[in-house]
Amino acid sequence: MKFISHKITIVSSNKPAESTLNDELQWLGTTLGLFGNRDKDNSCFRIFIELLKSTRRNKAMSSDAISLKLNLSRGTVVHHLNKMMQSGIVLREGNTYALRANTLQAVIEEVQKDVNRTFYDMMQIAKEIDDGLGI
Repeated sequence: MKFISHKITIVSSNKPAESTLNDELQWLGTTLGLFGNRDKDNSCFRIFIELLKSTRRNKAMSSDAISLKLNLSRGTVVHHLNKMMQSGIVLREGNTYALRANTLQAVIEEVQKDVNRTFYDMMQIAKEIDDGLGI
């Protein structure tokens, strides 16, 4: 049996009361566990925005293209892309990367499906364990 593993992090925080588009994007990425205090130069946020733009144009991007466009090291870009792939937000095809769906709403819906499947599987295993223990 092959397990496909995603590490989905949801950080509960209040939405900004009055916000700009940038504030909302920051909140969304922070809530998804993508942006943290260690990302001092906002490189993950910048990569996320670049992927959002390229996905909207139906164009995937290579890590080299992202690195060049954002003036970041390729290592930094690959690190953040790997984190976004692990969370199930970004997909890799060959040597290019794109958001998992064409809209942010669709990306969130896909992540929600992943979470729902995981909880369903957990409930099934818990029931089997309970049954096995005679509970």
